[in-house]
Amino acid sequence: MTSPHSLNSLLATAGMIGAIVITATAGDILTASAMRQVGDLDLIREKSGLSGAIRAVVSNGRFGLGVLFLALSFFSLLYAFSHRGLSLIGPTATSLTFVTNALAAKFFLHENVDRRRWMAAIFVCVGVALVAL
Repeated sequence: MTSPHSLNSLLATAGMIGAIVITATAGDILTASAMRQVGDLDLIREKSGLSGAIRAVVSNGRFGLGVLFLALSFFSLLYAFSHRGLSLIGPTATSLTFVTNALAAKFFLHENVDRRRWMAAIFVCVGVALVAL
């Protein structure tokens, strides 16, 4: 039987990992989507110079929102590291972010995620389960 304290600790750890994974995935998907909207930066740079390419990226709303989510992910990671062990938070958050990025790429960006990447995601989930035990 688990004690209420250990259950609360488990839920807090899961919440920290969840915050990292959700914000990192949202940031990755938003920035990737923004870069698709912006287009080929080499062409923009040829036409408008380096400042034009920078302006095209920085003025994209999705890019700004993606950077905000990536910053939130980073600070969530720092918070988690200060309250839980690196050996659990680091591998678990990184691995689960890989899985959620594959899912989000498939469903939000309509990317073709091949069987090899799905198999890798399954192995990552197995690895996370082993680390959690």
